[in-house]
Amino acid sequence: MLVGRHYAFHMTTPLQVQETASACVGFLGQHVDADWARSIPDLDISVAEVVGHMAEGNLWYAIDLAAGGSNLSTVEHRVKTDRPASELLDTLQTYASVLAAVVEASPPTERGFHPMGLADASGFAAMACDEMLIHTYDAACGIAAEFNPPDRLAAATLHRLFPWIDELDGDPWTALRYANGRIALPGRPRLDGWAWHCAPLDEWDGQPARLPST
Repeated sequence: MLVGRHYAFHMTTPLQVQETASACVGFLGQHVDADWARSIPDLDISVAEVVGHMAEGNLWYAIDLAAGGSNLSTVEHRVKTDRPASELLDTLQTYASVLAAVVEASPPTERGFHPMGLADASGFAAMACDEMLIHTYDAACGIAAEFNPPDRLAAATLHRLFPWIDELDGDPWTALRYANGRIALPGRPRLDGWAWHCAPLDEWDGQPARLPST
């Protein structure tokens, strides 16, 4: 049960997917002349590869939501990360638009496969926003830049996927990075094995989400 929050208020929307993509693409577009082949600290992946991963995630989420709960093991999709940075950003923006359109067209009861739970349209939208915000942060670390997205986008993603984590005195971006295991906080070690709650929020049991057992 959702405790202390109104479910509808925390549904991530197609517009937020588009706005998040625009914020991330706008930031990264200022750094297309940086070395995108550089490895990102703490990750065994390059800046170009993490941007390609963001784009792939948007398209995968659109496919998974449209599949209505089926895990389409027949599908293989990869973004060519050896292309110019500007083309990678065009791909990211385009795939975010595809996801937003699928979310917009999906009924509220539609569910799609994800390893962390059968997500609804809002859950897929929020996961895409989280992927874009956090991996843009990763890319920024790789090019020694600082990424600070709008608080309202960070807050919307935090509340939808991590309802057990507060905004840290009005700082949702720091809270979101902590929730994704990117940073430690005073008195709180860096998280390992974090998970999303991507199923409908009215199914949340009030406890932190856990990774599925393998």
